[in-house]
Amino acid sequence: MANSKPPVTLESLNPKVLECEYAVRGEIVSVAQKLQQDLQTNPGSLPFQEILYCNIGNPQSLGQKPITFFREVLALCDHPALLDKRETNNLFSADSIKRALMILDQMPGRATGAYSHSQGIKGLRDTIAAGIEARDGFPADPNDIFLTDGASPGVHMMMQLLIRSENDGILCPIPQYPLYSASIALHGGTLVRYYLNEATGWGLEISELKRQLEAARQKGIVVRALVVINPGNPTGQVLAEENQRQIVDFCKKEGLVLLADEVYQDNVYAPDKKFHSFKKICRSMGYGDKNVPLVSFQSVSKGYHGECGKRGGYMEVTGFGFEVREQFYKVASVNLCANISGQILASLVMSPPKVGDESYDAYLSERDGILESLARRAKTLEDAFNSLEGVTCNKAEGAMYLFPQIILPKKAIKAAEEAKKAADAYYAICLLNATGVVVVPGSGFGQVPGTWHFRCTILPHENKIPAIISRLTNFHTKFMDEFRD
Repeated sequence: MANSKPPVTLESLNPKVLECEYAVRGEIVSVAQKLQQDLQTNPGSLPFQEILYCNIGNPQSLGQKPITFFREVLALCDHPALLDKRETNNLFSADSIKRALMILDQMPGRATGAYSHSQGIKGLRDTIAAGIEARDGFPADPNDIFLTDGASPGVHMMMQLLIRSENDGILCPIPQYPLYSASIALHGGTLVRYYLNEATGWGLEISELKRQLEAARQKGIVVRALVVINPGNPTGQVLAEENQRQIVDFCKKEGLVLLADEVYQDNVYAPDKKFHSFKKICRSMGYGDKNVPLVSFQSVSKGYHGECGKRGGYMEVTGFGFEVREQFYKVASVNLCANISGQILASLVMSPPKVGDESYDAYLSERDGILESLARRAKTLEDAFNSLEGVTCNKAEGAMYLFPQIILPKKAIKAAEEAKKAADAYYAICLLNATGVVVVPGSGFGQVPGTWHFRCTILPHENKIPAIISRLTNFHTKFMDEFRD
């Protein structure tokens, strides 16, 4: 008799997959997409005319234009026959043509459709290494660079390499970008939380790291690595140089791999803050290649370029022995290689037009225009959030997000419990249904128990910001009045 039970059920799936959660694309986005369909099929059926997505760091989906030089080089590399056409010299800048020719000479078969070396095209890694060296003032080795499809696969690779069982833990900031908790869960490890201090602008305190490390070790957890996100996601802080030195010393003393998420390194808005890579900090402290195991992540998805869909990025791996590095390469080889367009973009991000290049002035105008607009949007939203009853919002020193805390009335918390939702998730769903504004509840990123937050990107077009503020302000006033204790 045939078995009527389906061969795959929820109960028979890998339990690590069931445990994994990714709030940025969770329930709130599913509801938003359904509302968007309702607006398309039945215009006027909802109390708003459009969905305003403030939930994810996806700049070009919200109207940000790509950098012209980057796209010209990509177009020429993707279709080299353009280089043989007379009109190309009138349509493309001279430096984009020159760069495309250089890149094509480095590529297998001069084709973006060909596989590359598993770490990425050597010439592109040379360019990236030179860019790192120019940024930091210390040498960089192209053999330390693994080109990846965005930063996320690099994070997954490191979790795969470091986590042996649930007894292995990874120290992660709370609040954190949920890629980390999801990846740790998928690979069967233990998330060891350390809490950023909201009262000091989301400060990273060494005393907190020591406390959580010791608590984990007392439970029998072998802590393998420390994750630091700088500038912070979702919290937007930029670490001070002295704080970074303390973090490096902590990792050195405790024997931890330092996983440095630096994908927002170009997104710094506070005039008194500057991005310093952990690689630069390590070298400036006198630590060489063999002293501190460090993995630094960079991506083409963030910064001013916002090329999320091109899936480009890299990780720079230093401080590991030859035998361990061979295992890194083996895991990279299983995935064959990162996509070639993303590899090209990663090299362009780390080596943009320079003074004297034909594209330089246009590039500078595009880059600065985007970053200056992001800074204005961050300040406008920050001020708006701080004007709301029961809401406090730290300054966005960098990255693409604000993470305001909201003190919710007890009646609202009770209503959320009855709806079987976290209180901030309940608030976010109510906000979405009433206004079409999509934010992510803080519970998806982790937070101090008993506090509630939401993450809001600063990415919607500048002319959309007033509508977001107006809708959110009106909703918040009504929500607080409805549930007032």
